[in-house]
Amino acid sequence: MSARHPQQSFASLLHEHRRIVFKVAGLYSRSAADRDDLAQEISTQLWRSFDRYDPARAKFSTWMYRIALNVAISQARRWRDADRFEPLAAHHLETVGGGEPIAEQDDRLTALYAFIGQLDPLNRALILLYLEDKGYPEIAEILGISETNVATKISRIKQKLRGQMVAAETTAARA
Repeated sequence: MSARHPQQSFASLLHEHRRIVFKVAGLYSRSAADRDDLAQEISTQLWRSFDRYDPARAKFSTWMYRIALNVAISQARRWRDADRFEPLAAHHLETVGGGEPIAEQDDRLTALYAFIGQLDPLNRALILLYLEDKGYPEIAEILGISETNVATKISRIKQKLRGQMVAAETTAARA
C-alpha cells in the first residue's frame, strides 16, 4: 500500500476486487436500487477503513469480504427489522455475479438461490464464501468464527440443501 497515494492504492485495489462488492451486494439486496445503494455503502465503508488495512495481516480480498459482509449483514438486519426483507427470488439472479446477467437459469440453480435466500445473514455469508472456493481458514478469518464452526455450519447447510433439493425433485416428478 502506498503511503504517498492511499487514494490511488485504494482505487486500484477496489477496481481489481470489485466483483466482491457486487456479489455481496447482489446476494443481500432485494432490488437493483437496493443493490446499488448497498454497493455504495460497502465502498464507502471500505474507504473509511482503508487506513487500518494491514497487508501483513490479511490479503486485501479477505479484508474486503469481511467489511462487505459486515455492512451487508447489518443492512439485511435493518431491512428485516423494518419489515422490508424478502427472501432471494428469481429476479435477484440477475444481480448476483457483479451485475452481469446469468444466461441460463435452470431449475436447480433457481432452487439453489431460493435456498440461499432463506438462510439467515451469517449462513448466507458462509455459503457465499464457500461457493467462492474460499478455504475454511479464510472463511473463519473473514467471519470471525472458528474453523470448526465453519465446517459444522457448512455441513449442516449442505445437508439441509440436499434435503430440500430431493424434496423439490420429488414434488416436480409427481407433477
